[in-house]
Formats: sequence, C-alpha cells, structure tokens
Amino acid sequence: MSNGQRDLVKDALASIVVFLVALPLCMGIAIASGMPPTAGIITGIIGGIIVGSLSGSPLTVSGPAAGLVVLVADMIHKFGVEMLAVIVLLAGLVQILAGVFKMGNWFRAISPAVIHGMLAGIGLLIIGSQFHIMLDRTPLQSGFENLIDIPGAFIDTITSHGGNLAAGLIGILTIATIVLWTRYAPTKLKAVPGALVGVLLAMLAANLMDLQVKFVSDLFKESATLDSLFDFSLPTWAKIQGVMGGELLLAVISLAFIASAESLLSVTAVDKMHRGPRAKYDRELMAQGLGNSLCGMLGALPMTGVIVRSTANIQAGATSRASTIMHGFWLLIFVWAFLFSFEYIPVATLAAVLVYTGYKLAYPKVLRELWGYGKSEVAIYIITILTIVLFDLLTGVITGLALSLIKLVYIFAHLVVWVDEAKEGKITIHLKGSATFIELPKLANVLESLGPGREVTIQFDDLEFMDHACIELIDNWQKQYQATGGRAHINWDTAISKYHEKNGRRAVFA
Repeated sequence: MSNGQRDLVKDALASIVVFLVALPLCMGIAIASGMPPTAGIITGIIGGIIVGSLSGSPLTVSGPAAGLVVLVADMIHKFGVEMLAVIVLLAGLVQILAGVFKMGNWFRAISPAVIHGMLAGIGLLIIGSQFHIMLDRTPLQSGFENLIDIPGAFIDTITSHGGNLAAGLIGILTIATIVLWTRYAPTKLKAVPGALVGVLLAMLAANLMDLQVKFVSDLFKESATLDSLFDFSLPTWAKIQGVMGGELLLAVISLAFIASAESLLSVTAVDKMHRGPRAKYDRELMAQGLGNSLCGMLGALPMTGVIVRSTANIQAGATSRASTIMHGFWLLIFVWAFLFSFEYIPVATLAAVLVYTGYKLAYPKVLRELWGYGKSEVAIYIITILTIVLFDLLTGVITGLALSLIKLVYIFAHLVVWVDEAKEGKITIHLKGSATFIELPKLANVLESLGPGREVTIQFDDLEFMDHACIELIDNWQKQYQATGGRAHINWDTAISKYHEKNGRRAVFA
C-alpha cells in the first residue's frame, strides 16, 4: 500500500470519528437554538463538504457551534426564523469581504481575555437553558433567570411539582457516561466519542423501559421528513432590504464578528496541534463566509470552525482535508437514511450533551494563564462573563473589547518616574511604562526639579516605548543641564531603540 493510500485510509477512519462526534452536537445545538435538528445537520454537511474543500486550515472541522446558540436563539426570538436566514446569509457575505480585504489577522488580535470570557459566558448560558430542557421543562426568558432557577427546577422535579424526573435521570445517565467513558474507556475504544456512547445508552434506556419523556420527533415532527429537509426558499430582495438598518444590521455584524472570532480562535488552536501547513486566515474567513451564505439560503444554522470536532479529527489521525469532507458525506447519508431515528432520541440526552459542553466552555481553566499576564486580564475575563450573563452576548463582548482598549490606552499613555538619590550626590531616574507626549509634562517636571551640578543617569531598561517628543525633551534637557555644570549620562542607543522597536516590529500598537 502506497503512502497516499495509507493516508486516505487514515482520513476515512478519522472522518467516521468526527461524524460520530458531530452528529449529536449538530442536533443538540439546533434544538437548543430553537431550530429543527435537520437545520444543524445541514450546517454540518455544508461545513464538511463545502467549507472543508476550501478551508484555509485543512484539519479544522466546521459546523454549528455551541458558541452561537445564545446569539441565534435571541435572533429567532426577536426577528423570527425567516429573518434569521437573511441575517446568516448577509453575515456570510460580510465574512467573505473581510477575507478579501485581508482582515483575518485583525480578528486574531482580539484579547484572549475577551475571547475566553465570551466562551465562558456562553457556556454558563448554555448550562442554564439546557438544564431546564434536560428536565423536559421550558427555559425562562433570560439566561440569568435560567441559572438562578436551576436549584428550584431540580427540587420541583424531585418533588414531582414540575419537570420530568425520568428525563432528568436520562440526562444524568448521559453526562455520567460521557465523564466515565472519557476517563476509563479502554485505549482501543477511546476513538469512540463519549457523547455518542452516552446518547446511545440513553436511547436504549428510554425506549426499552418505555419512559414517558419527550423525543426529538415530538418537537419537530413536521421537520423530521426527507421531503421537508430540502423545502427551502431563497431570501427575497424585500427581506434583504429589511436588514439594511437598525437592529437587524447590528445582528448581521454581530454574527459575522463573533463567528469569525470563534473560527479563527479554533484555527489558531488547531495550528498548535499538528506540524503540517500553517493556516491561511483570510482564506479561512472567505470559506466560512461562503458556508454561512449557503446556510442562510437553506435556512440552516450559522457555522464556525469548531475546536471539539477539529481536535477529534487530529487525534483520530487525519492527514488532510479529505477527513473533513468525508464526515460531511456521512452526515448527508444519515439524513437520507436514518431520519426515523428521531423518534427514538430523547430530547433530554441531547440537552445533557450540551450541558456538559457548556461546562467545558465555562470551566475557568484559563484563569491561571491569564493571571500570568496580570490582574487586569483576569478582571476583563470576569467582567465579560458577568456582562454576558446579566445582559446579553453582544453587550458582553463590546464591554470586554472596550476594557481591553482602555487597558491598551492606559499602558501606552502611562509613565511611572521615580528618582533614586545616592549619598555621593549621584541621581538615577527610572522610567517605566510608555513615555509619550501625553506624559511629557510629568517627565519634564521631574527633570526640571533636579538641582544643578549633580551627576544624573536616566535608566530606560523598564521602558516599553518612548516617542519622538520625549526623546527631544531629554536631549534638550541634557544639553541645558550640562551647560550649567551638571553631568547627564544617557544611553542613547537604548533610548532610541525604544522608539524604533515600536515603530518597526510592533508599529501596530504605536
């Protein structure tokens, strides 16, 4: 067998693993968003076959993302399913334009504290809403209400005042199976995803014991047929014109921004997992945009690059984009031949998969890393989460970005100056932070306060940046101070390097 044939076999096996991971997530995310399960599967098909063929990151798998559940559910609530299709279509076009104008690297520049805060906030909201669905209850209006009502919902279910105890047990069985399988499954079976094992066990338990729980077909009977799968209409020009203004336009930009940021975050993570060709971010943006445009035309869910399925793809031994493409075909075969299975899949088990996914998103494992970059990064992370939970996703992301910008302005406009005076009359002036024209008066006051005839050394080692105005100030002060009998020691090579370093290698921040 040639190397090419071996790689194809590896990709085929990996594609089956990715398909098994993707299937319950595609259906669960669709239901959590308020869409038919087929809407999630269609997005997975497009993400595999179309985006997988064109992606700038060959091993990244695209499909419906848990990170968009909250945003999509809110859009459906505000604008309806028909207008969601138009929003997804136009958001895809925005992504294509972003790729054409080489904006991929700008999305990568978003503060990690904001990205991780966004994902953690989304994780908490998913836990809140899906916990209620796992009990066959209806979620409340706001994410915060869902979270604080979890204890009450649990007690009500146990006391039979509300909810469905059987559904709750199905959910617990699913989560317990995922956790135990992930930790203790035999090595040879590790490739089989825990989520799939959990769903299969829950299906067996619910059907063999004839439990009175909601099944997927109960929610979307009209959508669980092959005929209705391809029953769609292209967005009309009148609908598209309706987006051109106000809240709808904001929804388009929000979806394009968040989907792009999550996709490129996944692509960056995937790049760290393999040694193959590096990702092309602008090409990835255009591929994601095309995928979302098609999803909008077909009335499906929006997509992003997704890290869970991408990780499974790499760990299963994928060598090329063939694995991603083939997993899309497996999803297509499933909807063609196995839609009848919706009658046997409990809603609670898919909700439980998402509760576990939300937990993985919300778990604050990133805190230690952020702490290494300073307390301010941790504060931005926590405030972003709280704002998302208390208000909404867009407000949280904008708040996080605004705080990051304020921090950036503070860093590049904040200068600390202190003076060390030795007994011999020698003075050392330490500069820390950024010496810019904004802080020039502070630096000038310190220099002008020095008495004549002293020996002064200015220390630049802790300085991040110094602009031309401060360089001229120090140069003029040195000449004047030495003319009055003092001595000023200035390492001009170091001082000027602080200016050129920012205006060369890191000019984007200057």
